Amino acid sequence: MDTGQAFETQSQGFGQDVVAPLPRITLQAFCETPAIAAMMQSATADRRMDKAHARVQMGGPAAAVEAFRSAPTPNIIVLETVSDPAVLVAHLDALAQSCDAGTKVVVIGHVNDVQLYRDLIRRGVSEYLIAPLGPLDMLRTLSELYVAPGARNLGRMIAVIGAKGGVGASTVSHNVAWAIARNLDASTVIVDLDIAFGTAGLDFNQDPPQGVAEAVFSPERLDANMLDRLLSRCSDNLALLSAPAMLDKLCDLPEDAFDQLFDLLRASVPCVVLDVPHVWSAWVKRALIGADEVLIVAAPELASLRNAKNLMDLARASRPNDAVPRLVLNQVGLPKRPEIDAAEFAKALGVEVLASIPFDAQVFGTAANNGQMIAEVQSGGKINEALIQVASALTGRGEAKRGKRSLFEPLVAKLKRRRA
Repeated sequence: MDTGQAFETQSQGFGQDVVAPLPRITLQAFCETPAIAAMMQSATADRRMDKAHARVQMGGPAAAVEAFRSAPTPNIIVLETVSDPAVLVAHLDALAQSCDAGTKVVVIGHVNDVQLYRDLIRRGVSEYLIAPLGPLDMLRTLSELYVAPGARNLGRMIAVIGAKGGVGASTVSHNVAWAIARNLDASTVIVDLDIAFGTAGLDFNQDPPQGVAEAVFSPERLDANMLDRLLSRCSDNLALLSAPAMLDKLCDLPEDAFDQLFDLLRASVPCVVLDVPHVWSAWVKRALIGADEVLIVAAPELASLRNAKNLMDLARASRPNDAVPRLVLNQVGLPKRPEIDAAEFAKALGVEVLASIPFDAQVFGTAANNGQMIAEVQSGGKINEALIQVASALTGRGEAKRGKRSLFEPLVAKLKRRRA
């Protein structure tokens, strides 16, 4: 299966607001105001700058000219200026005398001046930004410097983890991936990261000879062609990177064990769903922090509440420029079990419950034993509606696909409102 072709269909609407992580580059910023310096500090501490080496200092363009008179320049120089345009241009001309080939320059100014912008671009400046701006604005600009023109949109990566073992996070992740592929018509890959005990192969009734273990234990061989061979097709829009579920190898993996795999998937597929096992290690933490969306699956009981709060607190501290993780309550209404009300659960965590999935032993048990998805066992009902709702929210789609709409539908709705 060729990822370059198999995942081409219906990818629009995904990845448009995803900022690509920066490669291993060096960056130095020279600021003149505390506000921009603080913004740059926040941007350089973001998860997307994990591979980059950055330094933020004061002094503006004048300090940059002095710093690089006898020192090599980094891959990117960010300059904030509050000076007169003529002074800025003079500093840039002086800086050009010592700039290494390939160094990119981004200028942050405080004046919206078209003529200045043209002068800067003519001198080879990569981008001119106008303050004030936030960390994500800066990250997006830096990222775009390394995205080839015409390249496909970056894939959205969604990490799903259970607040505790046994809450059904794997089942939710597999069914959400199915809903994204089927109901939202988006090409998707589900990655089972539980190498020793993963169940994605069982849930999709697949028994591929190869999977995620080959990608992780042979990183020197991993490329786009190898990834094609490792993926097994579940449907037209859905592919699986399964876990071997064998104990012949220990899974004491280094922190960056999945980095190369994730980079390849992001570049190939509009949507990637990670089924993250309920363990705590450096690579699990890295996968959660590096994902574009995090979904926490919890049961409505105390242990789940405590663990979900810990995960929420970690995400807020480690991902300050991202949305907080989404929360799904699963196995709601389990007979004879006292439960924490969804409103109380949400209040304790400071987030809304994205969906509450009712407990139904017959439906979930039938699906699991037959290697089917919930939609194949029971296409209607609250469970499937909740899964589609979660899929829509995680992908940034306001609603699931509901067939073709008339081009005149917005106009008709507008006329109806006027008459009312």
